[in-house]
Amino acid sequence: MTVWDRPEPPARPVPLDRERMVAAAIALADEGGLEAVSLRKVAARLDTGPMRLYGHISSKEELFDLMLDEVYAEILPEEQPGDWREALRVRAHRTRRAALRHPWLADLLGGRPTLGPNALAVAEATLAALDGVADLDTVTRAVETVSAYLTGAIRREIANLRAERATGLSKRDWQRASGPHLSRMLDTGRFPALARFVHDGTEVDAETSFATGLDWVLDAVAAKLAAPPRPSGPVG
Repeated sequence: MTVWDRPEPPARPVPLDRERMVAAAIALADEGGLEAVSLRKVAARLDTGPMRLYGHISSKEELFDLMLDEVYAEILPEEQPGDWREALRVRAHRTRRAALRHPWLADLLGGRPTLGPNALAVAEATLAALDGVADLDTVTRAVETVSAYLTGAIRREIANLRAERATGLSKRDWQRASGPHLSRMLDTGRFPALARFVHDGTEVDAETSFATGLDWVLDAVAAKLAAPPRPSGPVG
């Protein structure tokens, strides 16, 4: 039985439901990451005993499933976009914004499909936008490709933000502090391609980088969706 199939117990003697439990867990994760979430800490926030939580969940992993699905409600578009490309773009940007509000989301993206109602609704909205655009195998690869991009890009951005918090150095501060070492290495002449990148490359902010990369991925997906299907069967 999954956490989604398990009925909630009676709210006695102290009112306790999944909504309050998940809200407390998300607040803890927003403050200190997933490592700050434990059944003991969630129970303390709710002024109850940890054993009360086991009437709703059987493990911390199930609590993470509930937390993740709650955030998927923030990703679900308010209305269905007009075409598949806009649908995938909206999903990607809404996922990134959700991750910036809840950085721990980056740790739970990817892997096995999430089966909560909000996650299923996001998947339904995505696939509905691609319905009839191409065969199911091609659509599956298209969704997987975009999902892989947004997961990787979000994890990189969140990793940078965590590094800033851990070190107390902004990206610009870190670049200034690391500059002398990097200059000495580039001056050796061993890294000419990297030197051109450092000296002549244009730096953009995280949102612009994400949007540009996403457009490139969507361009590639569009080309595949428009390509005629390959003939099947033996040749010759």
